[in-house]
Amino acid sequence: MPDINILSGGAAQALVRAVEPAFRQATGHGIEGQFGAVGAMRARLAEGAQPDVVILTAAIVAELVAGGLVAPDSVADLGDVETAIAVRDGDPVPPVGDGAALREALLAADAIYFPDPKLATAGIHFAGVIDKLGIGATVADRLRTYPNGASAMAALASAPEAHPIGCTQVTEIKAVAGVALVAELPPGLSLATRYTAGVTTRASKSVPAQDLVKLLTSDATADHRRRTGFV
Repeated sequence: MPDINILSGGAAQALVRAVEPAFRQATGHGIEGQFGAVGAMRARLAEGAQPDVVILTAAIVAELVAGGLVAPDSVADLGDVETAIAVRDGDPVPPVGDGAALREALLAADAIYFPDPKLATAGIHFAGVIDKLGIGATVADRLRTYPNGASAMAALASAPEAHPIGCTQVTEIKAVAGVALVAELPPGLSLATRYTAGVTTRASKSVPAQDLVKLLTSDATADHRRRTGFV
C-alpha cells in the first residue's frame, strides 16, 4: 500500500517514527515524512505541496483550516512541547532556573546552538530571549543557527568548542544522541507550543490519513507522547 505523506514540524518527528510500526501493522501503510521548522513547512504548503497530514503548531493549523487547506473535523491536538536548554552529554550542567542564571550560562558559553531564528518556533523565541536578557551584542559571534532543532542538536553533539550550549524544543533534544536536556526555559522566558494534526483537503489517502491522526492523539500512544517530550 502507498505511504501516507506528512508535513510536520520537527517537534513531532520522534513521535511519528515511534508509532509508525503500529500504524503499518494496523493499516498496511507506511509514513513518508518531511520534518522541519514550522515556518518552512508552511512555506512548502504555500508552494503547492500536497501532504495527506500536517502536524504544525495549533495556530498555523487553525489558519490552514480557515483557508480551506485542512479539514476542520479532522483536527486533533498532540499536546504541548516546552522549549529547553541542552548541553553535550558529559558536559557540566549549568543552573538555568531563573533569568539571571540563564543569562550567566549563556555568557559563559563559547558557542550557542539553536534553530532558525526566522522560521523555527524555538529559534524565533530563543532569539527573543537573548535580546530580552540584554546579551545580543555580546554573544552575536557565538551564535550557531541551523535549519531546525534536530540539526542544531546534532551539531551541538559534535561541537568543537570547549563550552557549547544549545536551545530548542524538548522533543528535539530527547531525540538526538549526544546531547542532554538541562531544563526548560525559566519562568518569564518559557515557551510551551501546542502541536496539532489534521488531514489536508488535498489528501489522496484521506481515510488512512485520518487513522494516523487518531493514532497519534489516542490514549494508546499517550506513553509515546510523554516519552518523546509532549505534555
